[in-house]
Amino acid sequence: MTSIEKQVALRSLPAVGHLLEFPQTLSVFADYPLALVTRFLGEAVAELREMWDRDPAPGDDAWAQMVLPESIIQRAHRILNVYLSPHLRPVLNLTGTVIHTNLGRAPLSERALQAVHDVASQYSNLEYDLTPGKRGSRHDHVAKRLCALTGAEAALVVNNNAAAVLLALRSLAQGGEAVVSRGQLVEIGGSFRIPDIMVQAGVLLKEVGTTNKTHLRDYQQAIGENTRLILKVHTSNYRIVGFVHQPPLADLVELARQRQVPLFEDLGSGALFDFPDFGVGDEPTVSNSIRAGVDLVSFSGDKLLGGAQAGILLGKQDVVAKLRSHPWMRALRVDKMTLAALEATLVAYADSDMARKEVPVVRMITASYEEMTKQAAVLEKAIAADEVLAKVLDVEQVDAVSRIGGGALPLTELPTRCLRLQAKGLTAQQFSDQLRHVPQVPVITRIAHDAVLCDPRTLLPGQEGLMLDSLRQWAQELTV
Repeated sequence: MTSIEKQVALRSLPAVGHLLEFPQTLSVFADYPLALVTRFLGEAVAELREMWDRDPAPGDDAWAQMVLPESIIQRAHRILNVYLSPHLRPVLNLTGTVIHTNLGRAPLSERALQAVHDVASQYSNLEYDLTPGKRGSRHDHVAKRLCALTGAEAALVVNNNAAAVLLALRSLAQGGEAVVSRGQLVEIGGSFRIPDIMVQAGVLLKEVGTTNKTHLRDYQQAIGENTRLILKVHTSNYRIVGFVHQPPLADLVELARQRQVPLFEDLGSGALFDFPDFGVGDEPTVSNSIRAGVDLVSFSGDKLLGGAQAGILLGKQDVVAKLRSHPWMRALRVDKMTLAALEATLVAYADSDMARKEVPVVRMITASYEEMTKQAAVLEKAIAADEVLAKVLDVEQVDAVSRIGGGALPLTELPTRCLRLQAKGLTAQQFSDQLRHVPQVPVITRIAHDAVLCDPRTLLPGQEGLMLDSLRQWAQELTV
């Protein structure tokens, strides 16, 4: 079309005021405020105007259909639905990575979800002591449970483990030195590095030993009049193997007592459940460190613990008291929903069988290969029996390994049984991309040997139907 024809076409667009008077507008937007309806009708008209700045411009027949009031109203309704839909939404994790950092880490237990709902939808005793009827502390709701589970004298919760480390360093060692092994100068996600965080905390880093070997004598020689802290960092997201040595924790505890310097252990992921007892990895438990006599321990709430994002600090009463009274504490404290989810998660740790049953992360990590085989067989049968899916998908079971993820137990492989899916006429990458974009509930998978793998280990109970629905939505879009 010529520029004159373009102007003629644009003049054919109805005015927003006219669209507001159209009967269909009243029925489609009956539940929405007038200002919102006016806004999105205007955006729909603006979208049509912008089409003339693209190449190619709309054809005559297509344009005549698009400028009909009914078409513009439906376009405005689609724009409104996109606007009202949350950007943060559920997905199906079929990657086999249990604590998937990009997919929200630990899913909460049913007990935790109910606790969050109850506390968030009503008033609560967040900072109110019901017994005397006066102001209380939000930390008391979880401190007693944490101490009972670990044997610690006192506990404190902040918004994540990075904040816990920062608060501990600032409170205990500002203006002085913290002694740490070179083999423990870790970096976690987001370029969070121990040396950098020490700078921000106003603490001087005093490295001892070498990357692969640090001896007790290295600590003994490094401690001086300016030493404020001994820092031990658990290398939860990597392992140094071979010709290596680190002094036993008991020796560091004894040295800290002799020199009257607090020992702070950053456990990173942190575990209240004894995974080695179930044949999974070698992760030390938090209670082991407390029993050994460590003055302060920190770890995450949303990794191996399987709760909400939080940084948990446990240890001696006088040490935790220093952190609790620090001015930064108010900036780092957690909200009522985090506390509710954490407390409800901790309830399950009163018994290992209860934890395996209730806490999704614990259940998934300890699930056996035989359990995964049964689940994969059920899903394979359901896909093969579906008339729509059977036409476009080839499915078979294959052996594979799941990962724990979240910077925890990096060398641990969990034997699993996956579904190997191949979509007819599509590469594995194309199929995987479409599973993310087409279904209402996106399916996140992994690719191996030019096929999509779906690992049932990270499919939550009751999500089998959602998985099949998402596959059907993809298949129906493909066959339209």
